[in-house]
Amino acid sequence: MDDAPAPLGTRYPVPAGQMLLHRSGRGGPPAVFLAGGGMSGLHGLRLHERVAEFTTSVLVDRLGLGWSDPVELPRSGTRVTDDLRALLQVADVPGPRVLVGHSLGGLYARLYAKRFPDEVAGLVLLDPTHEEIVQRLPAEAAQRLLAWTTDVELPADGLPAMRDAYRAAVGRALADWPAEVREPLLARGFGPAAHLRSLRESMNLPELFQEVRDAGPDPDLPLVLVSAMGSDAFAAELSPPEARAGAAAAARAKHELYADFIATLPRAELRRLDDVGHSGLVWSRPDVAARAVRDVLAS
Repeated sequence: MDDAPAPLGTRYPVPAGQMLLHRSGRGGPPAVFLAGGGMSGLHGLRLHERVAEFTTSVLVDRLGLGWSDPVELPRSGTRVTDDLRALLQVADVPGPRVLVGHSLGGLYARLYAKRFPDEVAGLVLLDPTHEEIVQRLPAEAAQRLLAWTTDVELPADGLPAMRDAYRAAVGRALADWPAEVREPLLARGFGPAAHLRSLRESMNLPELFQEVRDAGPDPDLPLVLVSAMGSDAFAAELSPPEARAGAAAAARAKHELYADFIATLPRAELRRLDDVGHSGLVWSRPDVAARAVRDVLAS
């Protein structure tokens, strides 16, 4: 079933392959959701539905993920943002757009805004990855992040169990979603080849961080950054004990970094959320992200 067509959306040609895009709603500027590392755009469906109530909302699958064509991962940030630009052009999603990035998608959103500032109306960053996070994290957490590179040899005999655990946890997180979306999403994302690609997408973080630095300063745009400081069952279930032990310190370091980052931008706002964690921010609290999109549009 992992080769079944997407339950929503249309595939469009870009220079490196075919990419999936799903849109709903009317008006503009349109909001474009960029999912976290290894995730399909359809993981943002609940947020998408909320945003489509007041403007055009767009979900995309990056190449190598979801229902976009498979490619070798990881890819550079330049390639990822070039792919996105080509997709939005061929799919006739007019600019400027509000980019809504979760986790790794937040880093891609900022890189896109740095490279193509005239095409971006504003940014909503949902617990985003940031290029200076390694310098802020406790030593053990920083080392785990830096060690996740293409040099890592994933144990073939352990991958099926890992895949099953992740599929079960995501399935529980999406338990109240319509089955016609949830089941294809689980089947597609947790097929053996697809799951392996999803693990590889973030294996170039040091290089990606340098790309973002080299792209220059963040443009002066309306921006809302949501910092998820709580916990969620998904993360608690899947994180190794050694990662859970330092989670509170890592969260404090992350939030301090966000505050320092926001202080450098004249039209940016930091919103702290204590009742939800990193993954649940998109799945459990789409109202928070949708409110941020509405506020950026209003500004």
